[in-house]
Amino acid sequence: MRPQPLISVTDVVSSSRWYQELLGGESGHGGDEYDRLLHGETLVLQLHGFDVEHHHGRIGDPLSRPYGNGVALWFEIDDFDDAVRRARGAQRRGGAAAAPQPARRPGRAGPPRAMAS
Repeated sequence: MRPQPLISVTDVVSSSRWYQELLGGESGHGGDEYDRLLHGETLVLQLHGFDVEHHHGRIGDPLSRPYGNGVALWFEIDDFDDAVRRARGAQRRGGAAAAPQPARRPGRAGPPRAMAS
């Protein structure tokens, strides 16, 4: 099994750019309706425009607020301190907010910190 998280966003292009900058990934599709964020060959996140229906209808309701209520995106990264700096820079330029969160739980291996958005 391979998780393939997908979120609806109001602006695919700027959201993709922000996540690329924050996580050090790259666009695997591009476009103003849908994008895939890749880290190497690994799919990290899919971004889908709220207003895009394609063959399946809308994937979210842009009028239903707050967006993402009850959803947390969690990314473990190796360059945490650099990602925090990138997130602060992106936030100053009007991007989404990202909150540093501890990643370790007792008995859990992995990087000491993670970035949640």
